[in-house]
Amino acid sequence: MVPPEPRLRESELRAPVRAHLEAQGFRTWIAPDGRDYFDLVALRGEEIGLVELKVSAARQVFGQALRRRAWADWVAVAIPGRRAAERLLARPAADRAERVGIWIVGPSGIRELRSARPMYAEGEPRPFEEARARFRELLRALESGELPDGIDWGIFGAPRLPGAHRRSTRDWRLEEFPEAPTTAATERRSSRTAPPSGRS
Repeated sequence: MVPPEPRLRESELRAPVRAHLEAQGFRTWIAPDGRDYFDLVALRGEEIGLVELKVSAARQVFGQALRRRAWADWVAVAIPGRRAAERLLARPAADRAERVGIWIVGPSGIRELRSARPMYAEGEPRPFEEARARFRELLRALESGELPDGIDWGIFGAPRLPGAHRRSTRDWRLEEFPEAPTTAATERRSSRTAPPSGRS
C-alpha cells in the first residue's frame, strides 16, 4: 500500500521555494502585487521568474502558470506531492507547456522534476517584451524602496500589462500610488513579503 503524501498548506510552500531561489542569487517577493495574483516573483539581474504555488488542483495551477508567462522569462509550478507532479509532467503538452518548470516541495527542499526553461528561446519573437520591461520596472522600484510594500497594484492596472482589452501601465508613475494603507491585511502582506532573517 502506497503511504499518503503529507498534506501541507500553501503558506508552507513559500519558505522552501524562496530559499531555493535565493541560494541561486534571486531576490524574491511573495504576492508583491497586493492581490495574490502572483504567488512568488523572483528577480536576478534582468531575469524575471514566476512560481505558482498549489497544494491541490495541479491542473489549475499549471494553467495559471501558462497564463502568467507574459510577465516573466520563465515560470514554474511548485506542489508538494510527487505523484501529482509526475501526473502533471505526463499531461499532453499545450503550447509552451514543456517549458514550465515542475518542482516538488519536500522535507529536504525543492526537487526540480523539470527545470524551468525560457518561455522564448534565443531568436524567437518575444511578443510581451514591453510588458516584461514594465513589470521589471515595478520590481526595481519595489527592490529600491521607491514603491512601498503592501500597495495594491490592481487598482492601477499593473497586473494587467498585456492583452488587447487590458489597460497598459505605459504611463505608470510612482506618484500615482497613495500611501500604503495601514490595515491588518496590509500588515500581514508586508510581513509575508519581508525577506527571511539573515537574507538581503
